[in-house]
Amino acid sequence: MHAARHALPAGMLRFPIVLLGMAVLSTSAFAQHAPPNVKADGSVTTSVATIPFSSYASPQARAFFPRMIAAGSKAPPLSAPVAQSRDFYDRLNSARAARMEKLYPVTIHRETIAGVGTDVVLPAQGIAAKNRHRVLINLHGGAFLWGAHSGALVESIPIASLGRIKVVSVDYRQGPEHVFPAASEDVEAVYRALLKQYPAKNIGIYGCSAGGVLTGEAVARIISKKLPVPGAIGTFCGSISQLGGDSSYTAPILNGEPSPTGPLKLADLPYFKGASARDPLVFPANSPALLAKFPPTLLITGTRDFTMSSVLHSQSLLTTAGVDAELHVWDGMWHSFFSDPDMPESREAYAVMVGFFDRHLAR
Repeated sequence: MHAARHALPAGMLRFPIVLLGMAVLSTSAFAQHAPPNVKADGSVTTSVATIPFSSYASPQARAFFPRMIAAGSKAPPLSAPVAQSRDFYDRLNSARAARMEKLYPVTIHRETIAGVGTDVVLPAQGIAAKNRHRVLINLHGGAFLWGAHSGALVESIPIASLGRIKVVSVDYRQGPEHVFPAASEDVEAVYRALLKQYPAKNIGIYGCSAGGVLTGEAVARIISKKLPVPGAIGTFCGSISQLGGDSSYTAPILNGEPSPTGPLKLADLPYFKGASARDPLVFPANSPALLAKFPPTLLITGTRDFTMSSVLHSQSLLTTAGVDAELHVWDGMWHSFFSDPDMPESREAYAVMVGFFDRHLAR
């Protein structure tokens, strides 16, 4: 586990604190009492206690936390047309991507691969010699509803630049226009095409939130199709298990939201209409035999991430299945925290991601 360092869904739902990835919880699941109050110093006051911001978190994170909460509260409810949510997150992520490009120089171009649109991100300083025969596939977050292009760039720019490696971010089909397994099919198509250029052991796949879930689903599909598995994968702030556990209840409170009565359910997401949570191609955690075939997996989360418990559970299941599953948890950090490029914790996360793929992908 990574030590702390000193250095969302169908029409009735809302996304009060999620800025890049999946939903938090349905407003219908909230207990009927006043929400906690987030103060300027990052402390959260509830009806029974005041919870200070993590003493292990950086000063930058402490300063950013209240602003992040305030920005997330402006997200449109999902009862609004999906175009409103897509516009909101596109503006948010476009601003982030612009900041990232100043810190992490890259070149970006659109490319259609196997009939699927992608954003190809290359390091401005050129691909490192050791990575000329390696490639990463990014699967963006966004509740399987938004995140294409701008959200994908937020996840791809730092890794391409710092790792000096090619990153292909897949513009996979999303809900409500499409349903499972459309996204998995798109990832499979891109992966098959890249297999013509790169050995499987030289390909990595990673994603955050919905993209972390999709990474697990894509690997399950790759295995079911008897294709060679990628050399390594990363499932960040979302993985192979359903949402549940302590963090489903505690993280919203730590982020200034009302206490929920239950975790987000698969059926709440339009993309999964008609799918079964028992299907191992939806949640690979359902099949230990399938998990045993997974490649080395990096898992990342934070103690204020509502998906933390499911990520911890995913790591436990993968380890039990004999998979090299590496878990990093940042104290005080929220869902998709590393989408803000200015925090030291984000830079630490980027370094962990780059180092993991460098160690596990073949050359």
